[in-house]
Amino acid sequence: MQTNKNFAWLLSALLVFLVVVPVAEDLGVITTRLMRVLMFSWLLAFGVWSLRGFGTLFPLAIGLAAAGIILSILSASTGGDTYAMSSFAAAAGFIVIAVWCTSSQVIGSNEISANRVIGAVTLYLLFGVLLAIIYAVVEKIVPGSFAGLSEPLAQGWSSDWLYFSFVTMTTLGYGDITPVSASARTLAYLQAVFGQFYIAILVAGLVSAYITRRLND
Repeated sequence: MQTNKNFAWLLSALLVFLVVVPVAEDLGVITTRLMRVLMFSWLLAFGVWSLRGFGTLFPLAIGLAAAGIILSILSASTGGDTYAMSSFAAAAGFIVIAVWCTSSQVIGSNEISANRVIGAVTLYLLFGVLLAIIYAVVEKIVPGSFAGLSEPLAQGWSSDWLYFSFVTMTTLGYGDITPVSASARTLAYLQAVFGQFYIAILVAGLVSAYITRRLND
């Protein structure tokens, strides 16, 4: 397996997904359902390119990405909950693989490089998106797990989940969306604890080591 994977594609796909979805929803340039399909497809299709070279995990990631895209299209066209939940599962499976591959490069490598720092940032964003999907699934399984959502439950996915996930992980805690059920609250505080330790220990350490190495070169 290669020792230096390029995570720029995955990071770019994540940034577009996180920024374009909310802005497009506000502008109303296209229907919300179509925007969800396009953005999920973008994340899966372009994100998978960064995972090439990881052996058998790469074709598995391709399969999950393809399944996620097809299922999200079926969900948007039929409005069926089964397709929606299946697309969430495929996307979550893809992100879990991406987390595994990225963490093996970020945590398992001793090399201090720009790519490793990019991988650390990518890993942080991946966790945020993964938890956003999990929160949406929790609300589907246990309706009323969250208070303050701006869209009806029938629409399934919205930028609310991304917003809540990253606000929780950064411990901003605005309080406009709040977890109500026990499972939702447990996930929220575990994510908050993870977010603080991740930034304080891994990312700060990598950036500091990278700057030190550059100054000593």
